Amino acid sequence: MLFTPAFAQVFGGAPGGASDIFGFIAPFALIVIIMYFLVIRPQQKNARTHADIIKNVRRGDTIVMNGGLIGKVARVVDDNELELEIAPNIKVRVARALISEVRSKGEPVKDSA
Repeated sequence: MLFTPAFAQVFGGAPGGASDIFGFIAPFALIVIIMYFLVIRPQQKNARTHADIIKNVRRGDTIVMNGGLIGKVARVVDDNELELEIAPNIKVRVARALISEVRSKGEPVKDSA
């Protein structure tokens, strides 16, 4: 016989129990909590600030689009679109969601008419 009956017995009292479950779940819960504070929470904060910046874009602001296009906001078409002046007398309509950053907040352009 290779193993004695003493090796086949469970260490401690009854097998299983609340302490085994806690010992198994506690490291995973700790990892989830650490991931929340190091990854998820800062990402949500950045998303909120970016949404605020996009929502507050107005005429005269210089913006950078995700594709690298830089221009001045000529007019706000609606909640989803802007008219961007990329060169003198050259205006394009762009989606507001594609704004990467607002470089400088300008004074609103005065209407000439």
